[in-house]
Amino acid sequence: MTTRRLALTALIGALAFAGAAQAQTSRLTADDYAEILQLYFQYPILLDGGDAEGYANLFTDDGSFGNNVGRAALIAFVKGRAPSTVRHAPLTPMITATPEGAKGVVMNLFVDVAQAPAVVTRVSQYNDTLVKTPRGWRFKTRVNGTANLNPAAAPAPAQPR
Repeated sequence: MTTRRLALTALIGALAFAGAAQAQTSRLTADDYAEILQLYFQYPILLDGGDAEGYANLFTDDGSFGNNVGRAALIAFVKGRAPSTVRHAPLTPMITATPEGAKGVVMNLFVDVAQAPAVVTRVSQYNDTLVKTPRGWRFKTRVNGTANLNPAAAPAPAQPR
């Protein structure tokens, strides 16, 4: 009976330790948030500025943006972009911890700065998977999708009490 109790106690302790370790990996520190936000701040500057190497550095070596997978493809993507007066203007991202790292969702406005005044030409939503690497936080995947701008689909505003 004592051996059974000892084994059960050890098992419960191991499970509790594993659960605590899992909880630790699903948390982001203030430094993590700050570093992830830097990725979001740098992204439009590097992309719109044509800095292909800097842009690729925002991703893991096997990272992807749409069909562009891996460092060489990301560099080629930036170098292959036609000159444009449209700029990326991301809004504030929503960042959530995951067991693998983090996920991010951000709305992006495409702004044509050649028009006076500047005009928003399109709105999209980026869905991101982020991971912490030895080089810091990086995009693992970045998918640009259609933003839901249907006002009928939005919840009704809360009524004041």
